Parts: sequence; C-alpha cells; structure tokens
Amino acid sequence: MSTHTFEVTELTPLIAPVRAAVRRGLSPADTADVVAARLSGYLTEGRPLPERYRRASPDHYVQHLIHVEDDGSFSVVALVWLPGQCTPIHDHRAWCVAGVAEGQEHEQRYELRTDPLATPHLVPTAEVTNHPGDVSALAPPGDIHRVANSSDALTISLHIYGADIAALGSSVRRVYDNPVTRA
Repeated sequence: MSTHTFEVTELTPLIAPVRAAVRRGLSPADTADVVAARLSGYLTEGRPLPERYRRASPDHYVQHLIHVEDDGSFSVVALVWLPGQCTPIHDHRAWCVAGVAEGQEHEQRYELRTDPLATPHLVPTAEVTNHPGDVSALAPPGDIHRVANSSDALTISLHIYGADIAALGSSVRRVYDNPVTRA
C-alpha cells in the first residue's frame, strides 16, 4: 500500500475517472483501453500541466511522479523530453497508457521473435508519431516499444501505469538489447 500523498488538485478531473475505471476489475488490456479513453478526454480539454511537472534535464528524459493511488493500483507520471531524448527498447510491469500533452513523441513497437535456429531478435511491428491529444494503450505481454521526442521542441506526456511507481521506481520490466531485424 502506498503512503505517498501528492498535491493533485489540478489533476482531479483525470484521477477520479481513472480510479473508477481501475476499480471495474477488467482485464489489463481492457483497463488500459478504458483508461486511454479517460486520458484522451482529459487531454482534449487542454488543461495546462503545473510548472513543477514541466522540468526537463539536458541529460535524459525526466519522470515526475504526480499521483500514486492509495492502494497502489495505479500511478500518474509526467515525462518531460528534450529533443532527441528517448527510452531504451523496453516492456512494462503492468498495463500502461501514455498521452501527449505538448510536443510530439515517436513510438516504435516491436515483437520478440524466438526462432528455433536463430538468436532471439526484435522485429518492428508498428511506428507512430503521437501529437498533442494522441493516446497509446499497452498491456503485457506484447508491449515492447521505444519512445522518443522526435521534434525540435520540449515534449510532455502523461503516463498512467497499473502499478505503484513510487514503490517500483519505474514502469519498466525489462530492457531489450536483442538485435533488431526486419520481418
């Protein structure tokens, strides 16, 4: 159980509907889809993110923890990216939803192939550039991706994870260094 308390009054219009969606007890994939619809609605309202969640670093993207539900069932974070910053190729511990609030994110999704006569390798399966208001939903297994700020401006995205990020430190379950091949 999380004991973290954060000032989130600005995000109450997002957190309350996400809480209701998570409490429905749906499958991880269905929960991610319902939460994605809630985040999409919130982003289309164009509410500004408080300044304390907009701080960037010249060295790497920054994760600002905004909210952890008391029972640890979900967390909300803001990721702040300068141009060219990116994640490694990774998957997640739980379902996740990401929506662009400002700027743009480029997402490359992968599938891990384990052919009997070859070294396990990653194959690109989808590629998309997300703009303000665009939302992606992922649920394990099959949630391998890499995200980058592909623009020449600051990018801010809101991420909602089906886990207690304060306790875990990150939503990343595994980082992949397998070779990438074309299908």
